[in-house]
Amino acid sequence: MVKICCICFWDLTFLIFWQILGVSLVFNEGSALADVLPIRSQRQSVEEIENLALSGTRLLRSQDELHHPVFKTGLSKLKQLRLEPILSQVLDSKPTQPIPIPQPQPQPALELPPRIFPSSEDRLDLPKSIVVRKFEFDGNTAFSDEKLTKITAQFTKRSLTFVELLQVEATVTKLYTDAGYINCGAVIPAGQTLSQRGSVVKIQIIEGGLEQIVVTGTRRLNSNYIRSRLAIATARPLNQKRLLSALQLLQLDPLIQNISAELSAGSRPELSLLTVKVIEADSFNTEFFIDNSRAPSVGSLRRGVRINEGNLLGFGDGLNLEYINTDGSNAFDLRYNIPVNPRNGTITLRGGLTSTEIVEPPFDRLDIIGNSNYFELGFRQPLILSPNREFAVGLSVLRQESKSELKGFPGVLVSPGANEQGETRISALQFFQEYQQRNSQQALALRSQFNLGLNIFNATVNNDPPDSRFFSWRGQGQYVRLLAPQTLLVIRSDLQLSTRALVPLEQFGLGGLRSVRGYRQDILLTDNGFLASAEVQLPVLRVKNVGGVLQVVPFIDFGVGWNSSGNPGPNTNTLLGLGLGLQWQMSDRLNARLDYGIPLTDIQDRGRTLQEDGIYFSVVANPF
Repeated sequence: MVKICCICFWDLTFLIFWQILGVSLVFNEGSALADVLPIRSQRQSVEEIENLALSGTRLLRSQDELHHPVFKTGLSKLKQLRLEPILSQVLDSKPTQPIPIPQPQPQPALELPPRIFPSSEDRLDLPKSIVVRKFEFDGNTAFSDEKLTKITAQFTKRSLTFVELLQVEATVTKLYTDAGYINCGAVIPAGQTLSQRGSVVKIQIIEGGLEQIVVTGTRRLNSNYIRSRLAIATARPLNQKRLLSALQLLQLDPLIQNISAELSAGSRPELSLLTVKVIEADSFNTEFFIDNSRAPSVGSLRRGVRINEGNLLGFGDGLNLEYINTDGSNAFDLRYNIPVNPRNGTITLRGGLTSTEIVEPPFDRLDIIGNSNYFELGFRQPLILSPNREFAVGLSVLRQESKSELKGFPGVLVSPGANEQGETRISALQFFQEYQQRNSQQALALRSQFNLGLNIFNATVNNDPPDSRFFSWRGQGQYVRLLAPQTLLVIRSDLQLSTRALVPLEQFGLGGLRSVRGYRQDILLTDNGFLASAEVQLPVLRVKNVGGVLQVVPFIDFGVGWNSSGNPGPNTNTLLGLGLGLQWQMSDRLNARLDYGIPLTDIQDRGRTLQEDGIYFSVVANPF
């Protein structure tokens, strides 16, 4: 056996870690296009790093050496080292917004009853001719007195015949009818003293309403879920346009397959009975998916299953369960949505657990492991809600905890911002705003979120950032345009800005399947970042008997990342890639995609996985 003295042992161990950390990427100088010109890596060869790591792990197996005073002195210095942030990423990448799809407004059936409204045509108490000085209105809420006075001004301060007086009623009634109001009109009450020398004529406005809402056809869904949403739209005065809009919103609800309504006469002329027929949609579905969108450090091949129940207890509450597995990680996530008002306000409870182990050679020999969990409580309320537009705001509180360590080396920092035990605890307040607008030709989705990290609930606080005290903003946008049948233009953008250095849990990742294709997942992890992506989905083959379409998808991606003050920035901060993809869609049962990205910013990587060769794939199946 070869004997190594303690000093040499420490020197070699210290060298191993520095060799692993010794990555320096530089731009080609002397060009205005330096940000996008090829970059050469000064990383040691893969074989050399593997040999160093192997030698080090063999030496570290000797527990006697760990207790030597010289090694303990070196270990205190080693605790100050921080491995690459990508090694400490124990959570999956932050989810991106789902791509909004243009769709026409649904047209649920609405049957209206024949209009039967009292008229003064048979009145015998009205004079044949009078002079009206002005009209006074009573019972009007939809239109102001000023509005009604304006449209009846032509009938004042002159002599009116009996027929013209009836036209005043018809004019006011037409105003209501043209605006979509149902069972609304105007009558001249009896018992007024009318004079040919000038009179003030009172006009009674009768505004229609609903007498009852009857919901039929529901099975598991509580009928009050539908009734309460229609009640808002059918408040007096009853408006056909508002009612139709409410029916369209319900038709867009994933819990409802089809809805139709019929208005019939009520007990009085101004009242109606609304009967609603509902066919519920299947609220349960299961998705199986596989892709290579995870960081290679924990295994790039991601397998998972999602179980969704949109109506768990019958009042529109939704439960989502997700399990994701890679060669080096297991993650379980839960989400529960509770509707709290008929205007689609919801309370959301989210939580998750993740365990990871670095499996990428040569780092796998260091036995880096991590565990994390999070809990989020949020409230979201739409302020503007229509069939083609929505604006909502929300507030949530987030708690994240993670721990990363080298087995057998407690206190060695493998995650920036962690304490001496390798723990990071984040308490944050999130305020977000969401806007969506879509029609049959295009769709736009925007999201803004402000994040405020707080020193509460034993959060991690360090003398220097990063820690739980931070402020950042993230804005996301997606635009989809239907160029032709099944031909889509998709434009995405993502921006994050931070006032100070962030822990890896909050940083902005660039590179990978849903970011800049042509590079490994999260090859750049920075405090601030910007992403822009564009692609066109072009159909080349349609298979009608299975509802399938094959699309060719050319794309281009651009990303740039930089760190806040106090956190050294990466030498390489710009990524640019373009490529071509193939996508197969078969109704809502199967979506399979294969992308090949060409990196235009030449970063020499490990070359071990498909994503590092620019190849990405994803398959999502919904068999049930």
